[in-house]
Amino acid sequence: QVQLVESGGGLVQPGGSLRLSCAASINIFSIDYMRWYRQAPGKQRRLVAAISSGGTTNVADAVKGRFTVSRDNAKNTVYLQMNSLKPEDTAVYYCNAERIRYNYWGQGTQVTVSS
Repeated sequence: QVQLVESGGGLVQPGGSLRLSCAASINIFSIDYMRWYRQAPGKQRRLVAAISSGGTTNVADAVKGRFTVSRDNAKNTVYLQMNSLKPEDTAVYYCNAERIRYNYWGQGTQVTVSS
């Protein structure tokens, strides 16, 4: 069982930055992948970024060059640094952990980009 606790969402102006955090209840080295998804109203949940236990990262085209995913193993935490935010980034952001082909989800945190 993996519990995920998210934080860092909020309201920012276009061009601003936020850093989302996802703290896992177990050593993240034992988690195969940690991912960030987002879901805007009326739309499907989409993958934003991912990081493997080996440190390999992937970022969706829509946020490439603006978002960075990283991890801190000592804190069992994965981060999503979001820069140059756009209104279209507005969504509920979810942390996801895959371990031994099981998926666990955080509660979601709202990110709103608006002037």
